[in-house]
Amino acid sequence: MSANDTSHVSGHLHVSPESKEPYAPEVLERLRADAAEVIARYPQQRSALIPLLHLVQSVDGYVTGRGVSLCAELLDLTEAEVSGVATFYTQFKRHPNGEYTVGVCTNTLCAIMGGDHIFDTVSEHLGIGHDETTGDGKVTLERIECNAACDFAPVVMTNWEFFDNQTPESAVRLVDDLRSGKDVKPTRGPDRVCTFKQVSRVLAGFPDGLADQGPGAGPASLLGLRIAKENGWVAPQGEGDSTSSRSSSSAMDGKDDSK
Repeated sequence: MSANDTSHVSGHLHVSPESKEPYAPEVLERLRADAAEVIARYPQQRSALIPLLHLVQSVDGYVTGRGVSLCAELLDLTEAEVSGVATFYTQFKRHPNGEYTVGVCTNTLCAIMGGDHIFDTVSEHLGIGHDETTGDGKVTLERIECNAACDFAPVVMTNWEFFDNQTPESAVRLVDDLRSGKDVKPTRGPDRVCTFKQVSRVLAGFPDGLADQGPGAGPASLLGLRIAKENGWVAPQGEGDSTSSRSSSSAMDGKDDSK
């Protein structure tokens, strides 16, 4: 299903009629309680809109009509204001999303290193295109502009966890493992990839306890730091820059996550 089939931007979000069906009472009660916890973190309640939209996705799997209405009610906003945010950010889905969003970086460096070939191969293998979902509801495939991991190009992300130095073959194995229900471990980060709904709840501000698992940086990212340490290099220090110098020295002595 293409996003263009169910929605467009014209001041508010257009959604299917079924997405406007009311929440079950127990679901609504839990949503309101979680939302109250989120809203309490902000001095201005409207600032909670982005995490509340993630909270909606953690329940519905995408931004539904009922979710838009609930956010508008809780934050004293119009539905058009809520929809304007929901249609601006690509992390907010306008139609049912797969259990796993597989994003293939096809920006300049990743494309040169094979990103386009990876996307085309996975697309043909799954029989879906950009922003489309497999019939079993497991995988939504996307072209991603940049994953900010150029030193590991070409990169694929699954629910925003990194899979570095990918090939068409490894990417196909990845989506096959996801569809078969196997536990899949990213190159960096936690020990397993969580579902789209689980990750959405984390983005709403409810930690899952996985934040400190695994390395956050790999050898390619840390190479410059190692060379600087070996040569005793420090950042230039100008007059009155003692604080910056101390901060630089502390960073140089920090944990090497690649070990």
